[in-house]
Amino acid sequence: MKFGDYIMPAEKEGKEKHVPFIEAPEIVKKGEFFQITITVGKEVPHPNTVEHHIKWIQVFAVIEGRPYNPVHVATFDMGPTYSNPEVSFKMKLEANATLFVLEYCNVHGLWENYKSIKVE
Repeated sequence: MKFGDYIMPAEKEGKEKHVPFIEAPEIVKKGEFFQITITVGKEVPHPNTVEHHIKWIQVFAVIEGRPYNPVHVATFDMGPTYSNPEVSFKMKLEANATLFVLEYCNVHGLWENYKSIKVE
């Protein structure tokens, strides 16, 4: 048994919308900042009550050619009722990478999604 066995991939989506949707360019310029927006419940809003909410979103990058991966990029901690499970930030890359986003729902556990980004 591994911790990863408990992370729900995008393919397991059920009635509730838990998969973190990643909006980012597919191609970016080396060393230049670019915008990323992550939304949980893109088409159907995720509940945001004390009883059922998204607690946090984490972003990691697996960078091509780097000997040790992944790299932690960001963590966003959210409180119920006051926040919306959507975050935007800027980052930069020096090499091709795959971004992995994890989010934690206090009722339905961990969910992930990923997006590959090419660096020119």
